[in-house]
Parts: sequence; C-alpha cells; structure tokens
Amino acid sequence: MDPPVPALHDRAVAAADRLLAAESVRVVSHDDADGLTSAAIAATALERAGLAVDVEIKHGLDEAAIDDLATTGGTVLFTDLGSGGLDRLAELADTGSFTPVVADHHEPADGSIEHHLNPHCVGLDGGRELAGAGTAYVLARTVLDRAGVDEPDPRELAALAVVGAVGDRQTVDGELVGANAAVAADGEAVGVIESGTDLAIYGTQTRPLPKLLEYTTDVRIPGITGNRQGAIRFLEALDVELRTEAGWPTWADLGPEKRTQVASALLTRAIERGVPAERIDALVGTSYILPREEPGTQLRDASEFATLLNATARYEESEIGLAVCRGDRDGALDRAETLLKNHRRNISAGIEYLAETGTTEAEHLQWVHAGEQIRATIVGIVAGMALGEGDIDRHTPIVAFANKPDGGVKVSARANGRLGDRGLNLGTALREAAATVGGEGGGHAMAAGATIPEGAEETFVSALDGRIGAQLN
Repeated sequence: MDPPVPALHDRAVAAADRLLAAESVRVVSHDDADGLTSAAIAATALERAGLAVDVEIKHGLDEAAIDDLATTGGTVLFTDLGSGGLDRLAELADTGSFTPVVADHHEPADGSIEHHLNPHCVGLDGGRELAGAGTAYVLARTVLDRAGVDEPDPRELAALAVVGAVGDRQTVDGELVGANAAVAADGEAVGVIESGTDLAIYGTQTRPLPKLLEYTTDVRIPGITGNRQGAIRFLEALDVELRTEAGWPTWADLGPEKRTQVASALLTRAIERGVPAERIDALVGTSYILPREEPGTQLRDASEFATLLNATARYEESEIGLAVCRGDRDGALDRAETLLKNHRRNISAGIEYLAETGTTEAEHLQWVHAGEQIRATIVGIVAGMALGEGDIDRHTPIVAFANKPDGGVKVSARANGRLGDRGLNLGTALREAAATVGGEGGGHAMAAGATIPEGAEETFVSALDGRIGAQLN
C-alpha cells in the first residue's frame, strides 16, 4: 500500500524502526480528543507489532515533566505533543538519559532530535492539513508495515485519526483537506469512514430536531438559535411530516428527501433574517460517519465522538476516553456519557458567563479573566465558542485567562481562521509573549495556549498585543 502522506514517509520509517528496536515503549500523549485518538492509534499499532506498551496522558509537557520522564529511561513516544519541547528533549537525548520519538503536529520549538515526525518539518500545515492523530496514524501504518503485520487492515485506524482531526477543529470550509483528507480516504477505502455533504450542526446523531436547531451556536439564526419554541414553530410550519407518536426524530432518523426539505428551509430562514453569507455557508459541510458504530449514538459521528473524548479529558478522566477509543463500549462508554452531560452544562455556563461579562479590548485582541468561574481545562473551548456571542467580536482574537488549581494561570487564545490569511499565528505569538513573563506557550496559528505566573496577566497581554499587531501588519 502507498503511504498515506508520502512527504513524511522517510521520517516515519526512521521513527518506526527505532520503536521496533525497543522491547517496550511508553506512549505519552495530550489530554484532548486529538491526543487520546493519537495515543490509541499508536498503542494499538505497537501492540500488534509485539511490543509492550504503557500509555500516559498529560495536560501539557513542560520541562519538569520532560525531566521526570527522562529519569525512567527507555524509549518514549510522544504523540500530539513534544515538538514544543524539542530543545529540552534534545538535551536529555544527547546525555543518553532516554530515547524520545516525537509524532506531533504543533509548531516545533528550536532544537532537533533524531526521530521527529511532524508535518511542519516537511512543509505541511499542522494546524489545518494534518492533526496529531493523523501524524500518529502515519507512524502506525509504517510501524505495522515494517513489522509485516497487515491483519487487521491498518487502514482501519484511520477512523480514529479522522475523529482526532475533527476534534482538533481542522476542517477548512466544512471539510478535511490536505493530508487529513488522504487519511480519511484510507478510512473510506476500508469501510470505517463514510463522508458526504450534510448539515454542519453538532448533534445530528443524538439530538431531537428542536434541540438540534436550538443549539445551532456556530451559526446563529434569529428566532431559532437559543429559542426552543421558535425552533419547534419553524419545524411545525414546514410542509413535511416530521413529528411522530414517539416524538421528534433526530436528523439522522430522517430520509434524504426530508433532510433536503428541512435544510433548504433553514437556509432560507437564515437569509431572510440577515445572517451573513459566509455564516450561511457554514451551515453545510462534510460529515464524517463511523458506520461500524451504532446509529444514534455519540460514536457514530466524528464530531460527537470527539466531544465525548474531550469531556473525559477535561475532567481528569482521560483513561475513560482512551478506553473508549480502544473499543470499550460498556462501562467506559457509560462513564464518558455521564461526563459529557456535565461537560455540556459547564460549557453552556461558561459561554453565558463570557457573553455577560464581555471582554476588555486591546488594540489587536480582546481578553477576559474568568478566574475560577470557568475551569482552566475548558476555558479554551469556551473562548472559541464564545466568539460572536453578545458583544464579543468574532473577527478579533480572543484571549481567556483562568486560574489553575495547582497555581499559575492558564491562557487560551482563539481566532477566526480568516485571520491566518493576514499572517496571524497565535502559537508563535503566545510562545514569545509567555517567555517574557517566565511562562511557556505554543500551539497552532488559530488556537494556542500558555501557562504564566499569577499576576503577570496585564504584562502578558501587552506583550501579546504587540506581537499580534506585528503579525497582522
């Protein structure tokens, strides 16, 4: 089989051979949907190749965490993290403390190690063209190929890679592009992914139609979004029978003809109510379905699957999400669904808090300090979803602060993807601004994070505002 991402093949071969030379591998990954799927893909491949594998999930990877990992020695595979700590990894690798192998997609820091698999290293955009799970998939395919293992078909792991990419919000104009699209095509070839044009609203598998439309927050439609009775009136006014004796169906329950009728009416309503054309376009996109999962469940749609995983990671129960990724459809899935319900409540409360509180405007960004009102583990998600809510300008980068339980301040920044065309790179800006106050940061062009000392927020904002201004100008 041809490699899924040819540009990464040589690096993948070198990394795979190093892993296969070890008797055991510790996989260290990030605690979000992309990181959990990355870890599951990597661990599955290594185990199929006959290696002993231990998995550890971390919220971040600072120098102290790297130093701690190095003390145990052996071979450590970093997935969905590691590139931001290349300088320290290189120092420790040179001393022979341990052997790091990195399969990441975040922008690399200065430094070089022998085995580093990252789309940025070969001219691909790790923020849009290949997620961490896709990078792990490239490595997994290569490991299994070098080990001579072809059953089960390694391309089946592409399903998790698609979930990771969607969870990392890597869709461009509603669909996966570049190397992500190549990975999805692998999944389609072996029947673990089905893609098609559909309504691009979260919850098509699990939410009854009125709730689906009521919670259409990415594209706000006056009279429907946030208005349950308005959503019901809209549906009841359609010249199509939707409600049954059993109640309202989900979007997934509808046949193609009824879906077309509802979608057409929804687009017409959006136009009539003055929703901008660019936002109306966002109502339709490419859906990624996992046909081997039960219809009507959180795992059937890649977007809902990813949200379920994030719900476990954000509440310190990443092992539950990892177990779901690795096939547990009993106790782990039940616990994950419970965590998801709590996660949704907290996200809604966080968005409401930001909308009511508003932001403080700097010249090139807007910022808000949530203190303890929003958990540090979800403040980035809330900030991204709050763009456009209330008086929060969706066209200006938003920076949100939240106090961490163990001390320090979590910083999350999000921006509209169109600012990337003007040169915005939040990952670079946050890394540089955090360094000026003794913190650490990094990430992607449109989504990044940092940890800084308490009390350094205003100095940090000033430094960040200057860097963003320089990028945009």
